[in-house]
Amino acid sequence: MLIIPAIDLKDGQCVRLRQGLMEDSTVFSDDPVATAARWVAAGCRRLHLVDLNGAFAGEPVNGEVVTAIAAAWPELPIQIGGGIRNLETIEHYIRAGVSYVIIGTRAVKEPAFVGQACAAFPGRVIVGLDARDGLVATDGWAEVSQLRATDLARQFESDGVAAIVYTDIARDGMLQGVNVEATAALARASRIPVIASGGITDLDDIRALLAVARQGICGAITGRAIYEGTLDVAAAQRLCDEPGQ
Repeated sequence: MLIIPAIDLKDGQCVRLRQGLMEDSTVFSDDPVATAARWVAAGCRRLHLVDLNGAFAGEPVNGEVVTAIAAAWPELPIQIGGGIRNLETIEHYIRAGVSYVIIGTRAVKEPAFVGQACAAFPGRVIVGLDARDGLVATDGWAEVSQLRATDLARQFESDGVAAIVYTDIARDGMLQGVNVEATAALARASRIPVIASGGITDLDDIRALLAVARQGICGAITGRAIYEGTLDVAAAQRLCDEPGQ
């Protein structure tokens, strides 16, 4: 299981939100490239970038920062989400050196687009399912649909999706522990590997995910915990790498 540090971009800065609220943000750095260097030095094997402004605008806003990070570490897999609503944006990010693009809002509102994106960019498309009480939210989490995350996951099985990033909105940025039960349920619902997100606080949360990882959980995104020091990236990855995990 991969430990994937998150770099959330708002107005060119590295921030963390609480429950996806733009007005409840904490700035951790005004130099996202330096922040990326910190996690690379800690031994991370993938980075998770989010264009928060883009998620609300419906188009990339912090694209230059994303490009700069990808250029600095061309061999490091990077996944980017936020404001990716068309094939042109996907192509731009892939050309910039990003390994994976995360489709969230349009995947929910227009599921057929996921199949189109996967056909155009095989192996590069991740679907982001962000849920509140099991119901998927869109548009920077501003809108909550009546669609269940597990039902949507099954729809994407035949499209060739590389992974699903599953975020429990109520837990995100709150340091209240990961929703292991819901994450595992989503992993069991389809054959698509799941990346857990939201609420990871310390090594106990990593252990809890590892206990069910064989059900289909391939990674864990962590943000506030690594910025506030309750989780050490290197120690968490070592735990995941232990024999038998």
